[in-house]
Amino acid sequence: MEEKQTLKERSCSERSQRKEKSVRTSKIVRCAILAALICVMSQIAFPLPSGIPVTMQTFAISFAGFFASFTGVAALFVFLLLGAVGVPVFANFQGGLSALTGLTAGYLVGFVPLCIACAVRYRTKNKVLNLSLTFLTSLVGLAACHALGVWWFSFQSGNGFLQAFLLASAPYLLKDVLSLAFGLALSEILKRRLPVSA
Repeated sequence: MEEKQTLKERSCSERSQRKEKSVRTSKIVRCAILAALICVMSQIAFPLPSGIPVTMQTFAISFAGFFASFTGVAALFVFLLLGAVGVPVFANFQGGLSALTGLTAGYLVGFVPLCIACAVRYRTKNKVLNLSLTFLTSLVGLAACHALGVWWFSFQSGNGFLQAFLLASAPYLLKDVLSLAFGLALSEILKRRLPVSA
């Protein structure tokens, strides 16, 4: 009897370990795919006179957070690490120290609070409320991202904060808000078809 119970416990333990390994592997694969998505979308860039291009980075980063929660945040850090060591993954195929100290560096740092805000999940019984809170939280993250971007742009360019806002933030705000909305909508569609764990 004891031997049967031991075998049963061992079998349950093995199944549990296999499941944990499968979940861990799935998260690593998902992280790699999302990091690749951010890298690719960063290259869809349209230059503006301010020196800060219009890109699809905000969409890709918010989608990563919305879709995979903190696995998406990990994907963002992979993207930033690749750029930091010189891999040309940032907009216009930039990377290395010059990108991390250039006009757009504040936005690169600001992507972190943006993605974390998008990764926050609400679990009330009201799905509409959950989505509304998620979107509002992402807007707070976007505000933090733009604040850091404007502050650094002001510091690097020598412009006042207001002028820096008009040059480096205002032209991108509507596009970024729409990017958040589209990222959230797409993530919800995909999560219905692809069960995702954080």
